Amino acid sequence: MNKNIRYLLLLFSVLVIPAKAAVLPEDRSDILYHSFSGGGVTIDGPSVLLRKNIADKVSVWGNYYVDFVTSASLDVLTQGSPYTEERTETGGGMDYLRGRSTMSVSYTQSIESDYEAETVGLAVSQDFFGDLITLSLGYSQGNDTVMQNGTPEFSEKAQHQRFSIGWTQILTKNLIVALNAETVIDEGYLNNPYRSVRYLDDDGGLGTQREVYPGTRNSDAFAIRSMYYLPYRASIRAEARQFRDSWGISAKNYEIRYLHPYQEQWIFEAKVRSYSQTQASFYSDLFPYRNAQNFLARDKEMSEFSDIAFGLGASYDIKSSWLSYFEKATVNLYWDSISFDYANFRENLPENSQEFGIGNEPLYSFNANVIRFFVSAWY
Repeated sequence: MNKNIRYLLLLFSVLVIPAKAAVLPEDRSDILYHSFSGGGVTIDGPSVLLRKNIADKVSVWGNYYVDFVTSASLDVLTQGSPYTEERTETGGGMDYLRGRSTMSVSYTQSIESDYEAETVGLAVSQDFFGDLITLSLGYSQGNDTVMQNGTPEFSEKAQHQRFSIGWTQILTKNLIVALNAETVIDEGYLNNPYRSVRYLDDDGGLGTQREVYPGTRNSDAFAIRSMYYLPYRASIRAEARQFRDSWGISAKNYEIRYLHPYQEQWIFEAKVRSYSQTQASFYSDLFPYRNAQNFLARDKEMSEFSDIAFGLGASYDIKSSWLSYFEKATVNLYWDSISFDYANFRENLPENSQEFGIGNEPLYSFNANVIRFFVSAWY
């Protein structure tokens, strides 16, 4: 499964400003259905999250998440055949509250036919000055095994370390601002064993060879997020984020979101988000000859591209006597429409190459829809 698409599903989840006093999360359960459809790829499945407090000092949680993937993307059509697969992710963790400090530990495991991953995370947050400031630190380490269907002897390792620091400030009774910084260190086998690059052979025809990536990648990201409460119970949320890595990719994204309550039970939401990035230093849509350089990439996520997303959402607070067991329950539906435009990745289907010539095919673009429907209950 494409890890970038998986990341998109998380990226387009509900924004949470990390501003809270030193209290444990509330007891709650969430049942989610998620769906991504675009570019010949369909990903959907359920997720269940349970959280429970113990003695007002400890909060434990568990999550079960499934992706059902059907792929007939451009990469698949030009380098293989359509496929289906299933990814299952399980995770759990614990938060411990001591005074104004919260310490957290988590573990997540993901399994699919050709990729296994496990991640352990540690985090601590501390409130200062009457809970007006929250400082948070985090560390996680992921250990992955990359395999290849049809090639049992192929097995490579990858390791990912993530360091984060966050500062949240309540500036006024209506305004919250959060600053976050993150550094990621990736080592090991970092490319896709199925993907190839294309090059011109000696006769002017088309040749292909496997991608070759560096064995390390370092990246830094900085973000500022804010939330402003309006007098009529509505709020505006904004985010700006910048990313840069050792492969030459530089990216920026901006988002603004408006939330509006209606009567006592409804909250409506609208948002717009833009993203743009430069290409990796070793990326090319078409290399001039075989082994043109030490590292070779033609993954479209390594190319120069941009996307813009528009989203709508609604949350309904259920008030019913037959739900008296729960303190609160909500039904939520969110939809995002995303348009992707690639500046130097071409739609290299055989018929396009024949009509326009190798290296002159139309630039690739596609639209996608992301849907999240979930029910949350507090008890």
